[in-house]
Amino acid sequence: MSKTNMWSFKLSTASIVLIPAAVGINYIGKLFAGLLKLPLWLDSIGTILAAMLAGPIVGALCGLINNIIYGLTLDPVSFVYALTSVGIGIAAGIMAYKGYIRNIGMAVVMGLVISLVATVISTPINIVYWGGQTGNIWGDALFATLIANDFPLWLASALDELVVDIPDKIAVVVISFLLYKGLPNSLDQLFKNEKNRVEQL
Repeated sequence: MSKTNMWSFKLSTASIVLIPAAVGINYIGKLFAGLLKLPLWLDSIGTILAAMLAGPIVGALCGLINNIIYGLTLDPVSFVYALTSVGIGIAAGIMAYKGYIRNIGMAVVMGLVISLVATVISTPINIVYWGGQTGNIWGDALFATLIANDFPLWLASALDELVVDIPDKIAVVVISFLLYKGLPNSLDQLFKNEKNRVEQL
């Protein structure tokens, strides 16, 4: 990304097209994971790709809209995790701006950081609404084991979330990174030019 202000934002034609496309990618990823019964969510690929292209505000918007649509069409539970999706979009946009999409190794680090962000936001939600569980078979098995061994609820819940978030967020960031690198340079340049125009206004 060009060194403009990463928080600059204008609802340009490019962004208007990008946001629904990103939400669609998220939807497909979640559907794919569900159909294959993967122990991952794969529901933030579009959010992270949008953040890489257009910055943290667009990434956050994609995450928010994504969860609203999930909540209306798939599962009302998705509404309460809108904060997590917004956090993922912001974190991805900031790290992309800071250069974490230069190579695959840095993309993996980006995935680790985003998994921590998602865990910090989601854990209190999990405790309030689901007694600390995530609904993921891997994480909840760990949660049950930790609770049976008298671990504190908050720690068991955080590790339940983290054990799923780490592989999930590394996977989605790497997929997003590969998609980003596969895009035509003209498309990336379009968003850079849009941000430069906003800076000049």
